[in-house]
Amino acid sequence: MSPELISILVLVVVFVIATTRSVNMGALAFAAAFGVGGLVADLDADGIFAGFPGDLFVVLVGVTYLFAIARANGTTDWLVHAAVRLVRGRVALIPWVMFALTGALTAIGAVSPAAVAIVAPIALSFATRYGISPLLMGAMVVHGAQAGGFSPISIYGSIVNGIVERENLPGNELVLFLASLAANLVIAAVVFVLFGGLKLWAQGAVDESAPAAGNRAAGAAPVPQRAAPGSAQLRTHPAPASPTLSPEETSLTPPRIATLTSLLALVVAVLVFDLDAGLTAITLAVVLSTAWPDDSRKAVGEIAWPTVLLICGVLTYVGVLDEMGTITWAGEGVGGIGIPLLAAVLLCYIGALVSAFASSVGIMGALIPLAVPFLERGEIGAIGMVAALAVSATVVDVSPFSTNGALVLAAAPDVDRERFFRQLMVYGGIVVAVVPAAAWLVMVVPGWG
Repeated sequence: MSPELISILVLVVVFVIATTRSVNMGALAFAAAFGVGGLVADLDADGIFAGFPGDLFVVLVGVTYLFAIARANGTTDWLVHAAVRLVRGRVALIPWVMFALTGALTAIGAVSPAAVAIVAPIALSFATRYGISPLLMGAMVVHGAQAGGFSPISIYGSIVNGIVERENLPGNELVLFLASLAANLVIAAVVFVLFGGLKLWAQGAVDESAPAAGNRAAGAAPVPQRAAPGSAQLRTHPAPASPTLSPEETSLTPPRIATLTSLLALVVAVLVFDLDAGLTAITLAVVLSTAWPDDSRKAVGEIAWPTVLLICGVLTYVGVLDEMGTITWAGEGVGGIGIPLLAAVLLCYIGALVSAFASSVGIMGALIPLAVPFLERGEIGAIGMVAALAVSATVVDVSPFSTNGALVLAAAPDVDRERFFRQLMVYGGIVVAVVPAAAWLVMVVPGWG
């Protein structure tokens, strides 16, 4: 049995054990990286740790630390209610506002994980307060980021268009952008319908004058409300209404002003000065903690450490697979198939599957050159093939093992994280199974370009 096949089978075993025994998958993946890397691939410790995602570790820790402080001093509650007022109480519009916001950020040049890191904690806090499915809100944020991710001035768009030019393939920047925008918009609409969006819309505008859940008249019973499909848990909510906050809760205190300033500084630092989101967030969190230690004393404990372990462990193992050449081995095997349309759909699936655990742009950078031989025959349109690969490799970023999915998982407050993780994993699996075939059918089979 080849080393590459062994490494893939071990990954399957890790999934099975984690699913059936409720063991943290990250811990299992670290052990698998040690075993496969040392015994099969003959890697030393440095070779194994080469795949450790240090940058993602800092992003997860820094962002969850900063927003834990924001929750502790009431800043996220203030932001949530400001958003409700902005849409005139129509809670159903908020997921679309978050979709549009992350899409706009990536379209003007933000790296997708940076946009998700900025928007997801606010979006998920809103979902928790108003009983919106966290899966719905998280998916809207991630798909919004990917919807704008291939504009001609975006990071992803610039990289892919550069690869196409380097490989001397026909390209169309507008088609690439519109393909990703349309695909993610359609998926977002489906998710909105399936995971409770229509129920939110049927509620109409919430009553801003209604009492808060914690301020109900004595003896007033809460109204049971079944969680939307995909919701992290069954909750008991008051009648659909936007909680009325006391003047103390709605006022902008010095800690909240400083926190809002820090969040704005994070956006400017990432988008304008191209600073690292994780390092910036953790620095701002430290400044706030130093100024107001009482508000942030528990924030370190609220960092999503189990999520950090899970994601870093899985990505370290994926790094071992990359070091072994497993990913290249699979891609070259598909690229050698003599039937271009079959090779095209298999490359789309490889891009989706691997991207669910690794860098989307890195996968596209590896797969587009593999498609060159059969694209040169003229039997498949290069423009459509590149667009299909781009969509397949990025739309799956809602997976909890990808950077964006991990940020959503880490940012969700007051949920059963293990259950939410499984929901994201199942949803990501469905996307991996369905979207590459749909992208191939719509973009490749007609022969675009």
